[in-house]
Amino acid sequence: MRLLGVLGGMSWASTQHYYRALNEGVAARLGGLHSARLLLHSVDFAPIARAQHAGDWAATAAALGEAGAGLARAGAGALLLATNTMHKVADELEAASGIPLLHIADATATAVRGAGHTRVGLLATAFTMEEDFYTGRLREHGLEVLVPEAADRAEVHRIIYDELCHDVVEPASRARYVEVVQRLADAGAEAIILGCTEIGMLIGAEDVPVPVFDTTAIHAAAGVDWLLGG
Repeated sequence: MRLLGVLGGMSWASTQHYYRALNEGVAARLGGLHSARLLLHSVDFAPIARAQHAGDWAATAAALGEAGAGLARAGAGALLLATNTMHKVADELEAASGIPLLHIADATATAVRGAGHTRVGLLATAFTMEEDFYTGRLREHGLEVLVPEAADRAEVHRIIYDELCHDVVEPASRARYVEVVQRLADAGAEAIILGCTEIGMLIGAEDVPVPVFDTTAIHAAAGVDWLLGG
């Protein structure tokens, strides 16, 4: 089994789900007492989040680049960046570490296209919904991406940072997300990408009228494929 570097802590609430999914995936494939060979660097999210909201992406790239390089020096053969938003600095991270990055948008787009969908709604942080680093990458795979209206985007973003990143799941917030998904479906979305690694804590396929693609689960599955050589 290969050795995978996981760059997490953004937030710890979703990184714990990555860790479980990676280990469960390896166990399901190999059986017995097998588990995933991982190196985990979990950052302090507070300064990262401050830099995000200040627009200081150079600072986030430097911090994650240093962490990724450390994982490479420790023997990791590839990186899994356990967050959607910080893929804004994916190229800088990959360059700093010198090892391949398993890109979350590529894995997600492959899953969506494999299921036969081409027009998707995206729920995520405001950065991910509003900037091109993520939606543009999905479009490169042939997907049309719909995002919520401005007020809905603001509320989706607030719930992520104020609640889900603290491992808080509120029924009222679930209802709010379901409303947003319904509006995206009414606008023509064939499926919904849960484009923040915490959103799967709040809603799932049983809550909404269209298929959902949980990026945490999809990304972890891609990590398992890499660990086991495909």
